Amino acid sequence: MLAFVIFVFALAGMIKGTLGLGLPAVSMGLLSLVISPFQAATLLIIPSMVTNVWQLFAEGQVLKLIRRFWPLLLGIIVGSAWSVFPTLGHGSFHSEALLGGMLALYGVYGLFAKSMPNVSKHEHWLSPIMGYLGGALTVATGVVVIPVVPYLQSLHLKRDELVQALGLAFTVSTLCLAVYLHLHPVKDTPIDYQMSLIALLPALIGMWLGTKIRYRIPEQKFRKVFFAGLVIFGLYMVLHQLGWL
Repeated sequence: MLAFVIFVFALAGMIKGTLGLGLPAVSMGLLSLVISPFQAATLLIIPSMVTNVWQLFAEGQVLKLIRRFWPLLLGIIVGSAWSVFPTLGHGSFHSEALLGGMLALYGVYGLFAKSMPNVSKHEHWLSPIMGYLGGALTVATGVVVIPVVPYLQSLHLKRDELVQALGLAFTVSTLCLAVYLHLHPVKDTPIDYQMSLIALLPALIGMWLGTKIRYRIPEQKFRKVFFAGLVIFGLYMVLHQLGWL
């Protein structure tokens, strides 16, 4: 198990270092093959938090972003506290299928989203809605992707602003997920903070390696393979959970 965790987070960190995203999606998807999504989410807490904070504070203007996106952040908090979806480890519907659907949607979005429409003029009312859905899906799948990532990209922020805005949203989502997992434990499934801390090192090494890879291979080709893999992997998870495979 330890060797598998190290491999998964090294791979996920490498992908994040190469593309700037993908650590939660890859790690949750692969870990859920051998452990429950609830257990996988607990291992994700420390690596995800450290890398997201790193991403958030890589540039300045953090307070400016908070003042602009506080409705989005508030929506994430509310959504994680009162989710309309079946949450990790609870309810009759297994989270594996929902997680697989999220990964497949994320992959389709990554493959076909060329230019997002500019919705910045509707930001005042879209932010809390997108935040709520993002928070609700975070405690349901352990991954904050849909709809927060496409929404922030559709605001047509500058590159550095977008990276920081994503880091801000991911940081708040990870904090909410950590609080949720602590307050809603699953019987006989303790939160393994030690293993989560161990997973941090391969994730950071993977990120460093990914930054080196970024300059050696065409990014667009790597992105296509990555997102196509997410579509196939996500669909497999859904079909397997429904008993069709």
